[in-house]
Amino acid sequence: MAGEIETTTKKTNWIEDVRAYLGDIRSEMKRVTWPNRDRVQSTTVVVIVSVFIFAAYFKIVDTVFQKTVLALQDRLIR
Repeated sequence: MAGEIETTTKKTNWIEDVRAYLGDIRSEMKRVTWPNRDRVQSTTVVVIVSVFIFAAYFKIVDTVFQKTVLALQDRLIR
């Protein structure tokens, strides 16, 4: 009988904890300041341009390293 009371209390506490957690999430989400469409578009453009710039940079660095390693291999093999 005592075991039944403990499991019922644990289930009730778990359910109450989940409800409280979801209530906290809801109240926090109401406080969030969401960006407007223009802000999202401008930051998206910045991210896309940055990705292309970094890709080009790493491609150049990779090509330089590749040519350097190949030149060193040619000299060591000869």
